[in-house]
Amino acid sequence: MNLVSSRSEVQPFRVMQMLDLVHRRRRDGHDTIMLCAGQPATGAPKPALAAAEQGLRDSTLGYTEVIGDRDLREEVARWHSETYGVDTSADNVVITTGSSGGFVASFLAVLDHGDTVALSCPGYPAYRNILESLGARIVDLVCDESTRFQPTAAMLEALPETDRPRAVIVTSPGNPSGTIIDPAELARIAKWCEDNDAVLISDEDYHGMSFGRPLATARQFSDRAIVVGTLSKYFSMTGWRVGWLILPDELISPVENLQASLALCAPAISQVAGRAAFSAEARTELDGHVETYRAARQVLLDELPEIGFTRFAAPDGGLYLWLDVSHVTDDSEAWCHELVDEIGVAFAPGVDFDPIDGHHWVRLSLCAPEDETREACRRLGGYVNR
Repeated sequence: MNLVSSRSEVQPFRVMQMLDLVHRRRRDGHDTIMLCAGQPATGAPKPALAAAEQGLRDSTLGYTEVIGDRDLREEVARWHSETYGVDTSADNVVITTGSSGGFVASFLAVLDHGDTVALSCPGYPAYRNILESLGARIVDLVCDESTRFQPTAAMLEALPETDRPRAVIVTSPGNPSGTIIDPAELARIAKWCEDNDAVLISDEDYHGMSFGRPLATARQFSDRAIVVGTLSKYFSMTGWRVGWLILPDELISPVENLQASLALCAPAISQVAGRAAFSAEARTELDGHVETYRAARQVLLDELPEIGFTRFAAPDGGLYLWLDVSHVTDDSEAWCHELVDEIGVAFAPGVDFDPIDGHHWVRLSLCAPEDETREACRRLGGYVNR
């Protein structure tokens, strides 16, 4: 008897495999520099920790509303409105178990089995894995330097009628590229989606982290877009597992009904802490983290060409740099494992993000401190130039 369903036979999430390997090595006492995961090296901001401590004492921490604690939803709506100059209502905000829970709920709410979804390639592997398990059909929008590794409305317009998508997913700042979609291009993508009855799903998990290029939300251009956000990245609260959706009116009830059965609610203590993460004091602390990422970015931009790596996407924001390693390997996954074993440096293999050409690429994280990032480059240079 075969116990395994065909829907479960998706590709492994290799970034998480690499992260597990780093954890095991560190437990065993092996020095390892982690440049594989988009996990800030910092913890939750101090106001969030203080709020969590008080919440543990003062609250029973039972189930919240299915769509999330109203106070947290108000904070998300206020932050989103003030940041982007849009009129975001807490009534359109749903708190989810990380943005991952938000993706599952939104995919289920808008897609039927066999529907087509357009994704950028390279792109975040969990989209593909979740969608394949739900029976969606994926169309790759192949991106390169000419579009700064981001999709365009022209790519969507060029799709044959048989590949016209029910949904389009964009990520800005990008994962794995770190590049930002120009606001004018995001507006064109949003208009194309509205004109072609496609749902635009905008992954804005890395908002708050820009190195100078302007960031726009899809809701500036379409009130039919779904916006996905999280406390994991800018807010430095990965393990707290709180994300959110900003939804069109007609999707609120379907997502609420789905979430009631999928998760009941996001973790109550994390929602308590999350409210405080939006405070002015917390934001000052978090903006300091962005400067740390900026410093790590500059180290990579300076050091990588010196050791022979000259083709990469220079990050506009977010937590990543997408690096071509084709001159040293044609198997990025094996090479990443080799680096961990030989020099104690962990990168993410590109095959996770690009099933077409990812064997020639790796993703580097900006999350490590500047000195560790510099040391990783030193070790890498010594290894490839032996």
